[in-house]
Amino acid sequence: QVQLVESGGGLVQARESLTLSCAVSGRTFSTYAMGWFRQAPGKEREFVAAISWNGDSTYYADSVKGRFTISRGNSKNTVWLQMNNLKPDDTAVYYCVADGTIYAIAVLKRADNWGQGTQVTVSS
Repeated sequence: QVQLVESGGGLVQARESLTLSCAVSGRTFSTYAMGWFRQAPGKEREFVAAISWNGDSTYYADSVKGRFTISRGNSKNTVWLQMNNLKPDDTAVYYCVADGTIYAIAVLKRADNWGQGTQVTVSS
C-alpha cells in the first residue's frame, strides 16, 4: 500500500495554467503505474491521465489531450499533472491514484490507491 497526497490545486482563470503534484509514500513507488482522475459536482468521476511505472507510456482522456501532461520523478516519489489552457469545464476535485498496472487505470478506469483530492476551480 502507498499513501498519496495531492497539492497544487486552486482558483485560476480560463486559459491559465496550473500544476498538480502528488507525493507518494513508500519505497515501492517506482513499481506503480500512476494516474489522475477528477470529479465535478453532480458528475461521475472521470479518468484524466495515466503514466506507466517507468514513464515510457502515457494515456490521456480526449478532453485533456494536448493541454495536460502527466510526468513522474521516481527519485522524488512524485507525479505531476501540468494543466495548460484551462477551461471552466476542467473545474473538479482531482485525485491522484496508484495501481500495479497502467491497464487498470487507463482502460478499466480504476485504481487500488487514492489520494484525498485537491480542488481545481477555473473561472471564465
